[in-house]
Amino acid sequence: MGKLNLYTGEQFQALRQKGDPLADRVIADLIENPGLTTQINSWSEIPLELPESFPDSLVQFFSFFHQRPSFINNKRVKISQDYFEKEGNLYMAMLGFYSLPYSYAFADGAQVLVRSKRITEEAGKRLSETALFLLDTYRPGTFLTDDRALLSIAKVRLIHAFSRFFVRKYAKDWNDDWGIPVNQEDLIGTNLAFSLMVMRGMEKMNQFPGKEIHESVLHYWKIVGHYLGIEADVLPDTSKEAFELEKLIRKRHARSSEAGRILIQSLLNYYISVIPDPSMSKLTETLVAFFVGKEIAVVLGIKETVALPDNAVGLILKLNFLKQNGINSSYAKIRQIFLEQNKVQFGSPVALNIPAIKRP
Repeated sequence: MGKLNLYTGEQFQALRQKGDPLADRVIADLIENPGLTTQINSWSEIPLELPESFPDSLVQFFSFFHQRPSFINNKRVKISQDYFEKEGNLYMAMLGFYSLPYSYAFADGAQVLVRSKRITEEAGKRLSETALFLLDTYRPGTFLTDDRALLSIAKVRLIHAFSRFFVRKYAKDWNDDWGIPVNQEDLIGTNLAFSLMVMRGMEKMNQFPGKEIHESVLHYWKIVGHYLGIEADVLPDTSKEAFELEKLIRKRHARSSEAGRILIQSLLNYYISVIPDPSMSKLTETLVAFFVGKEIAVVLGIKETVALPDNAVGLILKLNFLKQNGINSSYAKIRQIFLEQNKVQFGSPVALNIPAIKRP
C-alpha cells in the first residue's frame, strides 16, 4: 500500500492550512534587519558556523540545512544527476513548455502566482530565475559532496515565506477558501511539476528513460522537497504513488480561473516575443497544449491550433527559451550558455536572491 492511504481529499485539505513554520519565523527578523538579507545574498554557500549576530530564527533555519536527511539514497541521487547531465537540454525545455503551464491550471494555487507582478510583467526574468534554481539544484555532487545548492534551496524557501507573509498581510481580496498562500499541498503539486511531469513530457516525446531513472528523479525531488520545507513523508517514492498523487491533486484543483488564464497568456506572450520567426512562434501555444493534454489545455483556455511536425524533440529544442543547440550537452555547457544568454538579455547574469524589504 505504501503511501497511497495518505492520498485522500481529507488529508490534503488539511495540508492547505499548513505553511512552513521554520521559514515563516524568519521573515519578521529579516524585515526588521534588512542588512541580514544583504549578508545572506552575498554568500556562495551556507557557512558551517553562522554569524553570531544572527537571531535565533535564522540560526535555527540555516542549521536545518546542515542536517542530512536519513532517507537519501546516494545511488538514486547519482542516477538522477547523470540523467540531467545527459538530457539537461530537454529537461530545461520541459520546465517551460510543460511544468510551469501545468501548475497554472490549479486555480487556488494560481491565486498566489498572479499576485506577483514579476510573473506577469517580468515573465522572462522570472522564468530564468526558475531555470537557475533547477540548474543549481542539479549541480553535480549536490546532496553528496557539494553543498552549494543548499543555499539556493534555502533562498527559494525564504522567498516562499515572504510570499505567504505579504499575501496574508496585504492581499485584501484573499479568499480563505484557497488555503494558506504557498501551502503544503501547492508545494507538493509544484514538486510533482518538476519531477513527474518532466518524465511524462519525455514520454510524450518518446524519450522516456525507464522506471529506474523515473523513480530516481522522484527521489531527487523528494530530497529537494525536504529542504524546501515540504512534508517529505507525503512525497512519492514510486511511480505508482506519483501517479495517484498527481491524479488526486488534479481532481481537487484543476479548473478554469482568471488567474490561470492571465499566467498562461503572460508566458505565451513572452515566448512569442523572444522567438523572431513567426512561423515558429505560432507553434508555442500548440506545443504547450500538446504537452499538458486536452483536460489541462481546456482549463487554461489554449488549444492545438496547428499540426506539429513529426520531430517534436527537434522542435522543442529550437523553441527552448535557453536556445541551446543539439540534444547532447553537458551540465557545464548548459549552465555557461544559460548565464551568457541571460547577461545579454537582462544586462547582468540572473541571480537567486531573497528580497530586501525595508521596515516601514
